[in-house]
Amino acid sequence: MARSGVRFEDVQRAIDELMAAGQAPSVQRIRETLGTGSFTTISEHLREWRKRREENRDVPPPRGMPAPLQELAESLWQQAQEAANEALVHYRREADDKVDEAQESVTAAERRAEDAEQREAALSAHLTRTDERLTEQTAELARLQADHDSLQAAEARQRDARGRLEARLDELQGELERQAQAHRQALEDQEAAQQRRLAQEEQRHEAAEARLMGLVDEARQERQSAEKAHATRIERLEKRLEAARSEQQSLREALQEEEKRRRSEEQARRDVETSRDSLDQERARLEARLADSQAALAARQARVEGLEKQLEARLWSSLEMMQESQARLEAAAENASGPDDAGPEQREDE
Repeated sequence: MARSGVRFEDVQRAIDELMAAGQAPSVQRIRETLGTGSFTTISEHLREWRKRREENRDVPPPRGMPAPLQELAESLWQQAQEAANEALVHYRREADDKVDEAQESVTAAERRAEDAEQREAALSAHLTRTDERLTEQTAELARLQADHDSLQAAEARQRDARGRLEARLDELQGELERQAQAHRQALEDQEAAQQRRLAQEEQRHEAAEARLMGLVDEARQERQSAEKAHATRIERLEKRLEAARSEQQSLREALQEEEKRRRSEEQARRDVETSRDSLDQERARLEARLADSQAALAARQARVEGLEKQLEARLWSSLEMMQESQARLEAAAENASGPDDAGPEQREDE
């Protein structure tokens, strides 16, 4: 319920003043115009004014007044309607702008909240990764410390081993020098032996050269003999080559004759194959006819055997009938001759 301090008429007058000034009515502006009143009361009266305006939007001015006054009233009513519509459009635009601003503020606040949550999640993940890396680095540091201790122990062992190796190296160097001295002595002895062998080889070479000269003379003589024998062999080979050429010519002629004969035989063979194909076809036809004849003969033989069986059955049947007829005739004859045969005997007895 509205308070008694601010009435509906006061709010309506303030709204008219604002609309006359070209401003859209709002709770804040109405309160500033009135200079008093609570926001709740002014808001209730403003809703009531809007409700009445919506109900009376299309109600025309009252009739029954003079025409000039009626026209003036209608004109004023039209102007008031247009002003009210413009004020309403302006008010709605401002309300929409405020709603958009509020929505943007809410969206921005939501984005800031999401960003804060994402930053918090990122910081939490970063802290987790930092803790994990710290743990890993601590373990790595412990492992490196252990490796350092083991490396120091290994270094001490290597220093001891190096001392032993240096002592062994000194011993080996002395041994190497002794072996080098022995090797040099052996080389000198070997060189002297090689000099002696070289002198012996030179002597053998001179003797071999003398023998080689003798062998060269012998080889020269043998070559002359071989050249003569070679010339003789070449002459014989030329004669044999001439004979071979003659024989080759004869063989070529014989080969040509043989080729002609082979072609004739090939033609004859093709003719024979053609004849054989014809004979095979004729034989196939004859075999087909023979098969047909054999089939017909088998069918005829089967019919003859069937007829023979039927004839035999009929003959047996006729024979049985004849035997039965003969038996009946004999029985009838016996029956017919029985009384005649008994009569004379009876008469003789009498």
